[in-house]
Amino acid sequence: MKPNRQFDSADVEQAQTALYEAVLSLKTAEEARDFFNDLCTPAELQALTDRWTVVEPLIEGKSYRDIATNTGVSVTTVGRVARFLTQGSGGYQRVFDRIKKKRVKKK
Repeated sequence: MKPNRQFDSADVEQAQTALYEAVLSLKTAEEARDFFNDLCTPAELQALTDRWTVVEPLIEGKSYRDIATNTGVSVTTVGRVARFLTQGSGGYQRVFDRIKKKRVKKK
C-alpha cells in the first residue's frame, strides 16, 4: 500500500484477503478478464501478463536472454520472476503445476 495511507498491518492484511477472496470467486477466464480489466490499468495488466508469460520457459530451463528475445519481456523482468520461482512463496510453481496437471488430463 502507499506509504502515506494510515492503515495498520491488520487493515492491510484484511484488504489483501478481501482481494484474494474476490479473485477466488471468479468462475471462468472471461470473468477473470473482466475483473482484471476493471481492477488494473493497462500497464499493470501488461506487467502481470509479462511475468506469467515467462514462468513456463523458466521452469523449462530456457536462458533469460532467449526468453526475453522470444517473448519481448525484459531480461530484468525475466530475472525477477526467476528469483521468485526459486526464493518466493511458491505461488508461481504451485499454479503452474495445477495448470499443467489440467492440460495433461485434457489430452
